[in-house]
Amino acid sequence: MYVYRPHDKQLLNERVAQFRDQTRRFLDGQLSNDEFLPLRLQNGLYIQRYAPMLRVSVPYGMLSSTQLRMLGRIAREWDKGYAHVSTRQNIQYNWPDLEDVPDILAALAEVEMHAIQTSGNCIRNVTTDEFAGINAAEIEDPRPWCEIIRQWATFNPEFAYLPRKFKIAVNAVPDADPALIGVHDIGVQIVHRDGETGFQVLAGGGLGRTPMVGEVIGDFVPWPHLLSYLEAILRVYNKYGNRDNKYKARIKILVKALGAEKFRALTEAEFAELKDGPMTLTAEEVDVMRGHFSEPAYDPSLTNRPAALEQALASNKAFNRWFHTNVTAHRQPGYAAVTLTLKKTGRAPGDLTDEEFDAVADLADQFSFAEARTTHQQNIVLGDVRQDQLFPLWEKLDALGFATPNLKLLTDMIACPGGDFCSLANAKSIPIAEAIQRHFDDMDYLHDLGPIDVNISGCMNACGHHHIGHIGILGVDKKGREYYQITLGGRGDKVSKIGEKLGPSFDADQVVPVIARLVDLYVEQRKPGELFIDTYERLGIEPFKERAYATDH
Repeated sequence: MYVYRPHDKQLLNERVAQFRDQTRRFLDGQLSNDEFLPLRLQNGLYIQRYAPMLRVSVPYGMLSSTQLRMLGRIAREWDKGYAHVSTRQNIQYNWPDLEDVPDILAALAEVEMHAIQTSGNCIRNVTTDEFAGINAAEIEDPRPWCEIIRQWATFNPEFAYLPRKFKIAVNAVPDADPALIGVHDIGVQIVHRDGETGFQVLAGGGLGRTPMVGEVIGDFVPWPHLLSYLEAILRVYNKYGNRDNKYKARIKILVKALGAEKFRALTEAEFAELKDGPMTLTAEEVDVMRGHFSEPAYDPSLTNRPAALEQALASNKAFNRWFHTNVTAHRQPGYAAVTLTLKKTGRAPGDLTDEEFDAVADLADQFSFAEARTTHQQNIVLGDVRQDQLFPLWEKLDALGFATPNLKLLTDMIACPGGDFCSLANAKSIPIAEAIQRHFDDMDYLHDLGPIDVNISGCMNACGHHHIGHIGILGVDKKGREYYQITLGGRGDKVSKIGEKLGPSFDADQVVPVIARLVDLYVEQRKPGELFIDTYERLGIEPFKERAYATDH
């Protein structure tokens, strides 16, 4: 992972000192709320329903064990003993006291972390596939390109006051979209053409009030010109984006209004001025960045499916089930990636306690070269586990409550904090997630159903990615009462696809019975080996709508 240089550390420490003084002035009454607002947003600080919320940046989801321990310490000393993994791979604290935030930022700086540009109308955290660098299907490691983009975007004055927030993701897997680039403001797909690395660049994707899938703007951008092309898109957005109506301010609205062809022409005109200028990347710069992501000290003598693993699989049914659910193939023979699903029934999806941060750090040290990864599904990955160590790891995970074998199954839900915390939410998300988990508590049944993505958002901002869930649940307000709108058929896997609204919204008490009826229809109608999303795409929405609103159920 990227290691800070002296000037990085100096810049970060100066930023902490600046915000400490700004916070002091605000608390002393020298700055008004309106004056303090942009200052706190630039440092990741929101005012939520009951308390401030601090969002900590986790670039492309990478965390060292040292950073994990610091995150646990912050939860213990300055929050209520836990933190939340967000759908942009960041970490959120929901209960810090305002006067403590400068101390928290100083503690983060000690371990090369910060909260800069995690809020406000700027370029946010750059994300990618949680298996980046270890996925055998990717054509190259996307993390160096993510870091190049992150450094270009951070503190760039041209992007400090965009019409709205801006999100970029990078994908290196052909014919799949694990990084969800299709629903980002800019999506960068790494491609190889005639032996050269380049990028297909999408723009205009996004969820929220008006969900859209991005359009291809640059079909093949040679690697030296990546930053120049991204800046060309940002210049067009800065120049033509709607600043008068925040609901029409995202780049997706601009791309749709202009049309992809016109937006592409404007971008190419800007790119012509920028190409071969000071932002042109050199091979030396890229090689230096790739050096930050060199592979760990793998044992080259290891092979897949060692005898110790085969014996454990044959002798322990629970381990066997977890292995086939939560363990992902690795490009290096003899290794595997392990996902810790933070979706145990009875707790908020994506939450980690201070003790659990410490425990994950210990596991990373022991089993995964002292590194872990956050995922946009609100889980944690240990990316480099020896296959002959999978059973000892599973035993430790089982004791910690991290061995729930439900990755990608119905109870592995994405859920935003919702009305329990967020001042923007129309309805609660966490109680709905827990009710669904408690209803579908039979692990044999879950495994029989196979992968089903259930995503829950408490409002139209779609922080829970409900639009791209196979089953999406959106909290809405009806005359002061909480209701939930259901969408079906969204996808965020091989392609990005926006789900269809099922019909009128449901009372909170109806959500679980409706989900159960939809699942029952799938079980009745599926063909052998057919997944929920395949059955839905084959049948269409009408049979599901009829079943959901049937009066005899």
